[in-house]
Amino acid sequence: MSERSEYPKIGIRPIIDGRLGGVRESLEEVTMNMAKNIAALFNENLRYPDGTAIQCVISDTCIGGVKEATDCDKKFKSQNVGVSLSVTPCWCYGTETMDTDPHIPKAIWGFNGTERPGAVYLAATLAAHNQKGLPSFGIYGHDVQDIDDKTITDDVKKKLLSFARAGMAVALMKGKSYLAIGGVSMGIVGSAVEPDFFQSYLGMRNEFVDSTEVFRRIEQGIYDKDEYDKALKWTKKNCKEGKDYNEIGKQRSRKQKDGDWEFVVKMTLIIRDLMEGNPKLKKMGFGEESLGHNALVSGFQGQRQWTDFLPNGDFSEAILNSSFDWNGIRMPYIVATENDSLNGVSMLFNYLLTNTAQIFADVRTYWSPDAVERVTGWKPEDKASQGFIHLINSGSATLDGTGRMKKNGKPVMKPFWEISEKEKQECLDATTWYPANLGYFKGGGYSSNYLTKGGIPVTMCRINLTKGLGPIIQIAEGWTIDLPEKVHNTLDERTDRTWPTTWFVPELTGEGAFTDVYSVMNNWGSNHGAISYGHIGHDLITLASMLRIPVCMHNVAPERIFRPTAWNSFGMDIEGADYRACSNYGSLY
Repeated sequence: MSERSEYPKIGIRPIIDGRLGGVRESLEEVTMNMAKNIAALFNENLRYPDGTAIQCVISDTCIGGVKEATDCDKKFKSQNVGVSLSVTPCWCYGTETMDTDPHIPKAIWGFNGTERPGAVYLAATLAAHNQKGLPSFGIYGHDVQDIDDKTITDDVKKKLLSFARAGMAVALMKGKSYLAIGGVSMGIVGSAVEPDFFQSYLGMRNEFVDSTEVFRRIEQGIYDKDEYDKALKWTKKNCKEGKDYNEIGKQRSRKQKDGDWEFVVKMTLIIRDLMEGNPKLKKMGFGEESLGHNALVSGFQGQRQWTDFLPNGDFSEAILNSSFDWNGIRMPYIVATENDSLNGVSMLFNYLLTNTAQIFADVRTYWSPDAVERVTGWKPEDKASQGFIHLINSGSATLDGTGRMKKNGKPVMKPFWEISEKEKQECLDATTWYPANLGYFKGGGYSSNYLTKGGIPVTMCRINLTKGLGPIIQIAEGWTIDLPEKVHNTLDERTDRTWPTTWFVPELTGEGAFTDVYSVMNNWGSNHGAISYGHIGHDLITLASMLRIPVCMHNVAPERIFRPTAWNSFGMDIEGADYRACSNYGSLY
């Protein structure tokens, strides 16, 4: 998605008391200024995946009745508006002015002022949305402001931005594709792609390509040869090869290893081309192949039929999931290991909310303090004192996850437009590419290995499907941690020293699934998790409510949670109400 004109926009609807003869005239400027101020807020704080500022569309006029509401709707449809926000400082006619599009996330900001009853319109129109089955988010400032006060208070800003981020994620997914390259990997149920979930909940298409298409394109030379030469040269310079830990008698020859490098670089070009197309292929006479599959996210089966025969997908997945390659610093792609489509979507949610690359990992092992001390002689302390979780999978995780990027001296992960050349190189230098473990990958290849820096705020999430219930999402905010080098080496080598490691500690609440670290691991619903930079659990909850996906597990403080006001109608237990509301309204599409 590189053309800015393709991106959906945020529509802003200034709502006004339609009574002419003094009332409407006195409010025109104030109401339109609210809309313009919010557009400026979004423009300054929100970015599309390509780094350009979010675009807003404001109704040509204030909306005082159904005619102007209809005119606004026509404009929004012509301008590719995917998110709708109504704003007002006054009383207006609720059902005459409300947005009735059932598929667009919507919110209302009713200004908290005493001169005119904006809060009364907010309450009346939210009630109309709820009665008509059109859930909407309500935004109401904590403190009374004067009607001529143009300030958007911090509490209102937080809700506006959270709504806009989540709403834009919904809009960006709609009409795009999940591309499955291959089928089910090793019986992993997440790689048995469920089209109804994608189509009904996300508004996405499903595209399916057999793995042999990648092999065919390699064999028949269906890739940009000039870019391949550039990519191979860059790879040899920047991707240092590590020691071969396979048994001496089973190691691949130097010729085979060199061939593996050539093969996996071609794979990377081809998977990218399958996702988004490549006009250069058309010039080479491959018109159909040049089109791609309009894929916002993809998955590569790999194990076992592919990896028993051919080099593994670790290099391709890791480089595509990173914010840079031989063409420089760029938007990351989202590619799920083992074609785990549900973890791919989890990565996609995180990415669309943050514009940062995502770590794909097994939620592999809970290490209790006693077990760590028994194995290493070291007693965990500080954030590790209650144990930690080992996040590790064959080397497909984004290289951004090394934690070598810095902000205010602390390790972070950044949107690609903030990454410096120095930071890019440090991520590459912190990564070693080991010849693949031939016990797992008989066809060879390379796996990335790195250790994520500690002290990074992260959020791990995962979507699962449950028969009779549908999709649910799990969310765990926490931190990466550092371990003493000897301790890390001892624990890491018990798993696979050729794969990337992230040591993770969730934030504990002392209750339920977050009673302790063991409970988090014990309640995690599948073998994979998607790990994002930042504590974004509140935005994930907002997004999930828009898509009608209930949250079965989270450690987000109640005051940070923002859902449509209709959810208040389903009982005082807010998490139970979430389930009942999602069931009542059903999937978004």
